[in-house]
Amino acid sequence: MGEIKFMKGNEALAEAAIRSGLQGYFGYPITPQSEVVEYLAMQEPNHNYVLIQAESEVASVNMVYGAAAAGARVMTTTSSPGFSLMQEGVSYIACAELPCVFANIVRGGPGLGTIQASQGDYFQAVKGGGHGDYHLIVLAPNSVQEMVDHCRLAFELADKYRNPVMLLSDGSIGQMMEKVVLPEPIPYKPDKPWATTGKTPDRKRNIITSLYIQSEDMEKKNQTIQAKYQEITKNEIRYEKYRVDDAEIIISAFGLTSRICKKVVDLAREEGIKMGLFRPITVWPFPTDQFAEFAAQDRVKFFLSAEMNAGQMVEDIRLSVNGKKPVYFYGRQGGIVPTPEEILNAAKGHLK
Repeated sequence: MGEIKFMKGNEALAEAAIRSGLQGYFGYPITPQSEVVEYLAMQEPNHNYVLIQAESEVASVNMVYGAAAAGARVMTTTSSPGFSLMQEGVSYIACAELPCVFANIVRGGPGLGTIQASQGDYFQAVKGGGHGDYHLIVLAPNSVQEMVDHCRLAFELADKYRNPVMLLSDGSIGQMMEKVVLPEPIPYKPDKPWATTGKTPDRKRNIITSLYIQSEDMEKKNQTIQAKYQEITKNEIRYEKYRVDDAEIIISAFGLTSRICKKVVDLAREEGIKMGLFRPITVWPFPTDQFAEFAAQDRVKFFLSAEMNAGQMVEDIRLSVNGKKPVYFYGRQGGIVPTPEEILNAAKGHLK
């Protein structure tokens, strides 16, 4: 078993990155994720990674681009408005097929909004917040432990597919403290023959770019990355089921809200309501087929998506269900975390 500590979510994320062989971090402080930068700055003298507090999020994402192109294991973290500033660079990185990790500790919006937790950046994360046809692999942790576990997984998936990976978390998980089991540190020895490490006797100089002037070349590049996205969708969908075997109502949630919805299911069961929870862990790729399988079952009456936004993941559920069963939504906004009782009451209202 690894080392056990009591840690804040942001600090646990930073420690997990160090133990996953982090070589470079480039970021900018923004509430509620500033502890990531602070923790890494405090730990830098004890480790062999580069940390730069950039002058802006625009600068930091381009530093990530450059270091990733050179073959380093790199990441950045931010919160909602900061990630908006990074979108051009994220699109460049996706087209250049560079492995790196982003973490968005989401706060309420739009605009400057509030520093409290939200899930309002779902569309931005899973639909491609920048220009062009691209995807990030998006993991949605629901605990401090999963901030740790998903951090290491994110680095592994990024290298496996040469694709940026995002942790879509929120201000509550970033700030809460829980017991975590930290993984053993791993030495990171990059094996990236495509990296821009200079010309060698064995190969020509590598060139990494997202610029393709000829339309035919740009189409070929798009076809290449779309084929990769199909492979990721085939192999990397992750989800959690809770008491769904006989469920007549399927409640779905991601991130922090999914923890609340486990309590919703338990309360419903105490009242004799057959409810279960289906939680997407990868919100891209989305578990479309799994939702379709539930919709095909006669016993399932309807779905309810519980979110801390105005209704974003519910759209993907409706596309997955394809009209076979009703899909309802319940959400809170502005940094308000819904209670189990109000979600249960919303479900009971639809049951009537």
